[in-house]
Amino acid sequence: MPTTTLRIPTADGEADAFAAFPDGGERHPGVLMYPDGFGIRPVLRDMARELAGHGYYVLVPNIFYRHGPTPVIELPDFIGAEARPAVFARLMPLIEAHTAERTLRDADAYLSFLTGRPEAGAGPVAVTGYCIGGLVAMRTAVAHPGRVAAVAAFHGPLTADVTDHLAELTAEVHLGHAEGDLTPEALAALNRTLDAAGADYTSEIYPGTLHGFTMSDTDAFSPSGLQRHWDRLLPLLDRTLSRK
Repeated sequence: MPTTTLRIPTADGEADAFAAFPDGGERHPGVLMYPDGFGIRPVLRDMARELAGHGYYVLVPNIFYRHGPTPVIELPDFIGAEARPAVFARLMPLIEAHTAERTLRDADAYLSFLTGRPEAGAGPVAVTGYCIGGLVAMRTAVAHPGRVAAVAAFHGPLTADVTDHLAELTAEVHLGHAEGDLTPEALAALNRTLDAAGADYTSEIYPGTLHGFTMSDTDAFSPSGLQRHWDRLLPLLDRTLSRK
């Protein structure tokens, strides 16, 4: 599986990124994969490779590039309860600084770069993300109707700048919520908002999961939650992205 490290010109500088794609010289549908708050690291590279193995060009940008290249902060090999306080003390200022305005400035650059790659199709593309990356994915899809055919967000919060503009979505949506993040009542309220906006979506709580359940290098990891994520994501991409 070919992989490469790239640099993406943006309005505010240059974002480093990781890409994985099938071998063979053909063009493949593009997927923009936003990492969780811990950023690009081995587990994210492995997930990008796995997704690329299903026939996609997968681009993973360092969304915190304004604070430095990958790794923006040093991480332990396993992020457990003992490590979390120190990691989050360094991480939260970066997350708080990544405003909706920054997201939207970057998203246009990422999408243009992705669809301009010789190994990727010209679009539309899919966008997926984890934790804060899920929020960034939804912001990207709302801001770029027509350019984004599918969006999937896993254990990611949704803020008012997204929920107030769901009617602008043209992408098919999957939201995979952690049981530890969302009550059934909150899920029902969110789904009513999606219904009112006329969104084409699935939105569900993954049973027995905690925030961060897709990430195997954390103590929130759920093997069944990760598998459910693939079981939802792969069919979504298959039915929305063109392979022509």
